[in-house]
Amino acid sequence: MGFHRGAPTPHNEAKPGDFARTVLMPGDPIRAKFIAENYLTNPVCVNQVRGMLGYTGEYKGQKISVMGSGMGMPSMGIYSYELFAFYGVENIIRIGTAGAGSPDIKIMDVILADKAYSDSSYALEQHGFTGNCLPASQELNDIIIQTAADTDLHIVVGAVRSGSVFYKEDMPRETPAYMSEVKGLEMEAYALFCNAKALGKKAACMVTVTDNQWTKEALSPEARATHLGNMFKLALEAGIKM
Repeated sequence: MGFHRGAPTPHNEAKPGDFARTVLMPGDPIRAKFIAENYLTNPVCVNQVRGMLGYTGEYKGQKISVMGSGMGMPSMGIYSYELFAFYGVENIIRIGTAGAGSPDIKIMDVILADKAYSDSSYALEQHGFTGNCLPASQELNDIIIQTAADTDLHIVVGAVRSGSVFYKEDMPRETPAYMSEVKGLEMEAYALFCNAKALGKKAACMVTVTDNQWTKEALSPEARATHLGNMFKLALEAGIKM
């Protein structure tokens, strides 16, 4: 696929071996920088191309990496594909934010996706997959669920919907039947799960709920930057067990 099969790539200047086998991927590269500088020991910046910062360091003595994915499936698709295919990464955990997918989901709930639905053509165009649902790695999810129990952190396990657009025109539209299962609304997990399936790798996604369309609650941009520590710690604690 594509014109480039090795590392570095047009989007990543890291050298082979610069990334750990497990990478945490927030959407925002500045959030990746925050995690590296506040949670990792001896973090080294291994990528700065296009401002998509990537770092490798240690957490509790174990090598782990963190890198931004950007917003949306095309961006996540590029960066996760390259990490899996060209850098020897085995596990990627998306750690992001989401809107509530149902009225019972509360602000600051952490959702662990067991599957991702999407109406996007990403999986068909990228790998020829049909269908609108792709699963997370059960192996990774089991580790995250056990780690959450060990650290007494409440998580909600359920489906997410990966949208293709953020701004939608107000027009009549049919609600997909799968929405009855959806706990969170985000924009990247479906592409990540697609690449993991195609390349024989493992992927998970956990998101912190930052807004609820039913209650009209929403975290401020400042709170989004500072109130996600429980999710970061859970991802790090689970990540070093993978």
